[in-house]
Amino acid sequence: MRDRGSAAVDFVLVAVPLLVLLLAVLQGAAFLHLRAVVVASAAEGARQAAAADRSTADGGRLAERVLARAGSARAAAGIRCAAAEVAGRGGAVLVAVRCRGAVPALLLPAGSLPVDVTAHALKEGR
Repeated sequence: MRDRGSAAVDFVLVAVPLLVLLLAVLQGAAFLHLRAVVVASAAEGARQAAAADRSTADGGRLAERVLARAGSARAAAGIRCAAAEVAGRGGAVLVAVRCRGAVPALLLPAGSLPVDVTAHALKEGR
């Protein structure tokens, strides 16, 4: 009868690593989702700033507004976007919107994960 209580020990030994694995997968999925939202926001900002009737500086502000609407306010607060014109191949002018910052981590209440994305669009009328 020395095996008495061993089922509870076995359960803990299996359940704790499985729980940690589950939380790590959830953190990865949340980070990938937030990064995709940041990429889409930067791309939208670049497309809008590349329009012939818009200034390049509008791209960063628009990307931040799109990010604030599409993502959580907490995630959007840690990311700043800026737009600039850069030279492309063949003398083309591109609008580049770069969004940098950090998104909050699920597992660590005070932790954050870095995000740095850049989107380009061809400037119209140049």
